[in-house]
Amino acid sequence: MTPALLLSFIIGYFLVLLVISWLTSRKSSDNDTFFVANRNSKWYLVAFGMIGTALSGVTFISVPGKVGAPSGDEFAYFQFVLGNAAGFIIIATVLLPLYYRMKLTSIYSYIEHALGTWSYKTAAGIFLISRVIGSAFRLYLVVIVLQKFIFDSYHVPFAVTVLICLALIWAYTFKGGLKTIIITDSLQTLFLVSSVFLSIYFICRSLNMNVFEAADAIKNSSYSKIFFLDNFMSSHLHLTKQFLGGLFITVGMTGLDQDLMQKNLSLKNIREAQKNMFSFTAVFVVINIFFLSVGALLYIYATKYGITVEKTDYLYPTIALQYLGIIPAIVFMLGLTAATFATTDSALTALTTSFCVDFLNFNKGGDNNSKQRISVRHYVHIAFSGLLFLTIIIFNAINDKAVVTAIFSVASYTYGPLLGLYSFGLFVGDRQVKDKLVPFICLLSPAICYYLSNNSVQLIGYKFDNELILVNGLITFAGLWLTSSRKTKVAVA
Repeated sequence: MTPALLLSFIIGYFLVLLVISWLTSRKSSDNDTFFVANRNSKWYLVAFGMIGTALSGVTFISVPGKVGAPSGDEFAYFQFVLGNAAGFIIIATVLLPLYYRMKLTSIYSYIEHALGTWSYKTAAGIFLISRVIGSAFRLYLVVIVLQKFIFDSYHVPFAVTVLICLALIWAYTFKGGLKTIIITDSLQTLFLVSSVFLSIYFICRSLNMNVFEAADAIKNSSYSKIFFLDNFMSSHLHLTKQFLGGLFITVGMTGLDQDLMQKNLSLKNIREAQKNMFSFTAVFVVINIFFLSVGALLYIYATKYGITVEKTDYLYPTIALQYLGIIPAIVFMLGLTAATFATTDSALTALTTSFCVDFLNFNKGGDNNSKQRISVRHYVHIAFSGLLFLTIIIFNAINDKAVVTAIFSVASYTYGPLLGLYSFGLFVGDRQVKDKLVPFICLLSPAICYYLSNNSVQLIGYKFDNELILVNGLITFAGLWLTSSRKTKVAVA
């Protein structure tokens, strides 16, 4: 599979996205279109497109790679996925009704209503930092594959590859925003899902197996253990830790994240938003089973043919691009590109939306669709593209572990305070926080969690994993409670 042929398919793919962008934004490219797609999206398109956004290139590469990792993960990730599903149900039944009742554009506007201005700006700031880091990590994953298998052949520097990717994303999102992304994400999810099933088919064919024989091979392999119930204190793979981590990271990274919630808020009403979330959850669980199956098959294939890679993240791309043939290579590259860009394009739109609404106060007086505000939105969009570029370059210089681990580790620190803020707003109605202290509490909580993460084994013999996000949220909640005071009841004459 030559780099030139792979590059030609990538170029063709982006030409299709640019055409979609032109078709969706030619009649309207104002801020209402960009922020909430005029609140007229179809729930089934949003549900299907969210699959690509939620999975990303991380799931596409790192999850199959970790199935045979030296840490002995096997199918342990599915415990995390079950926690994800529980988290999605909580979002659909608790958070979405709240957001629709308040008719929010930015979900962080709720915090201003519940806790105060400083709390509101803190929550929005946490999202901006979290999403920039998370999106940069995800895009980095696809860029290193493009660099290794395409652009290195043309001696293109890594930084230029990153710049090209971000320029393409900016080009098809800067006008239509969310309205464009609803359509492009659906197309990208189609490529992603198709590539998973086709990858299984091509690997099975190379191993001279049919689907049923492959299923038996996976079941009888050393990679298929799902539930880990031993060594609760010392094992990061224990069911309880993985399930709770999956649940609370989902509530934080999805339910309290402007990116995925912005798509839900583009629907006509809460009933359609809930239909979207429930159908999305079912498909999300099933598709992750197939991703794990791909991982097991890849390791079976690698063992049979003596293939070794320096990083688990390289296993899938190495086999797909160098061993299975031209068609599988094209399928893989389109699937990977679709998975990662589906995440990054919506993140860039959500970052722009949050900054314009939460920090530039677009929704507080004035014409939201004036030429001046549309122009400001364009500049903000460009600025966040530049920030993503710098973050990826920095991450490339310091990264030394699997990307999937890095993302969820970062999420445990940055989304935990959001859990605490929203929980306090939802469940403690009779106390008033000291608003100006909230930013310090939201900085102190991750710092304590960082200390616990590095020292808990020595202190109490317990090893934290993704469930650290729950501890982070509880510390934030406790800090808010301890510094709050009981609200004074206003006497009615």
